[in-house]
Amino acid sequence: MLYAYQDRRRKKRDFRRLWIVRIAAAAKQNGTSYRRLMGDLKKQGIEINRKVLSELAIHDSEGFHKLVQQVSPAG
Repeated sequence: MLYAYQDRRRKKRDFRRLWIVRIAAAAKQNGTSYRRLMGDLKKQGIEINRKVLSELAIHDSEGFHKLVQQVSPAG
């Protein structure tokens, strides 16, 4: 039972790490970094979680691109 308890915690950690890697890769393709993207989203007051942002980056790359353009200071 000890491993089941630990693995439930580890699963959350692993998924968060996966989402961050996916978002970072998509952000790099759009000419920004993960850190800058997340900072710009926060400044704009856009509250979107990493899971949804990751899914958007994978399944709707055009929508992700538009989001990056909207929140970037130059865009």
